[in-house]
Amino acid sequence: MVSAVQAAAHQAIEQADVIRLSQADQACFAQALLSPPKPAPALERAFSRRSKLLRSE
Repeated sequence: MVSAVQAAAHQAIEQADVIRLSQADQACFAQALLSPPKPAPALERAFSRRSKLLRSE
């Protein structure tokens, strides 16, 4: 009984962790990894503020 519940729990976790993408989405994801877009100005400002905060501590 316990092993059956445990097996079902493992299966549920595995299914929740898997992301299924269409071929077009896979290509788009791979392209984003290989050639990431330039960071937005807000992200650059956030990294700058983070660096200043870490240097002051």
